[in-house]
Amino acid sequence: MRGLYWEEWEIDAEFVSPARTVTEADIVAFAGLSGDYNPLHVDEEYCKNTIFGSRIAHGPLVYAIAAGLLFQLHLYDDTLIAFLGFDSLKFTKPVKPGDTIHARIKVLEKRETSHPERGVMKRQLQVLNHRGEVVQDGIQTFLLKRKPA
Repeated sequence: MRGLYWEEWEIDAEFVSPARTVTEADIVAFAGLSGDYNPLHVDEEYCKNTIFGSRIAHGPLVYAIAAGLLFQLHLYDDTLIAFLGFDSLKFTKPVKPGDTIHARIKVLEKRETSHPERGVMKRQLQVLNHRGEVVQDGIQTFLLKRKPA
């Protein structure tokens, strides 16, 4: 299977990932991997006195899970050259252990590059929880292969 070439991405096309529940184990593992032991992520007693009322997942963890869920769609298999970065990424609502999330992307724009074998695609990324609330919202840019001549 191969992913979509630059030419095959249509403006306004939308794709939705499968869903996955964020677990306490995910949060603990991410704290260990990242070294981010902020009490908002690891101390339930501390969090009882915050605006969240309980522990929340790290924002980068939620993004990483969403990226993995999108990868399962195989949209970039052998056609992605590079993730060029974010124009923006906002964490709009907390994600707590037990929340189920999925990702939705929408193609915003495309442009050719000076190299005829590649093109740039910009997309909106939204991560939603099981209540349909947007918990992350961002704009991303990718460098993609173009169809071979």
